[in-house]
Amino acid sequence: MHLNQYIDHTLLKATATPLDIKNLCVEAKEHKFYAVCVNGCYVGLAKSMLKDSGVKVATVIGFPLGAMSTEAKIAEAKDCINNGADEIDMVINLGLLKAEHFKAVEDEISSIKKTIGNAVLKVIIETCYLTDDEKRAACKAALNAGADFVKTSTGFGTGGATLQDVKLMKEVVGNKMHIKASGGIKDKTTALEYIELGVSRLGTSAGIDLVTIKETN
Repeated sequence: MHLNQYIDHTLLKATATPLDIKNLCVEAKEHKFYAVCVNGCYVGLAKSMLKDSGVKVATVIGFPLGAMSTEAKIAEAKDCINNGADEIDMVINLGLLKAEHFKAVEDEISSIKKTIGNAVLKVIIETCYLTDDEKRAACKAALNAGADFVKTSTGFGTGGATLQDVKLMKEVVGNKMHIKASGGIKDKTTALEYIELGVSRLGTSAGIDLVTIKETN
């Protein structure tokens, strides 16, 4: 098991500069991470920096609130794919989910998946704002819509990934979808616990620490 190949090396801060993104890509190549995850304006830059490296470019749409129109999310997704994104991490419409408009949530995810074709779609359900039943409903919507992953968090909400949430998500999606844990994963021990639960990807800004710092007993 190569931990580096589970990591989306992430920099989504509003203040991230082009130089910061270049450094992120250099680090990702050096440590052979699976992907970088950057905001949409930096997809082209990341793609050019990672050319022929094998490191994928992931980006976010509808981020971090998920509350823009479906049309806006589709336009954002198209733009990111045109600029070279391999993977799209989208935020669901949490207000519609809470209002139990599950079909609307599912239809939005489905329309984004259709827009991006063979590119990987990860659906961020932002677990910190949801009840367990709402988390289950969000996972079902993502599964029904043909998404590739469900993802715990943006990292910009009131909380990040928890082992309990990942267990719940796994109960709903089984082996039909992948799970990405994101938000607050800062040490190797925690990362390995998530992988043990069946997580396929880890979103973290602490990727270098995860693969270079030895565990202390």
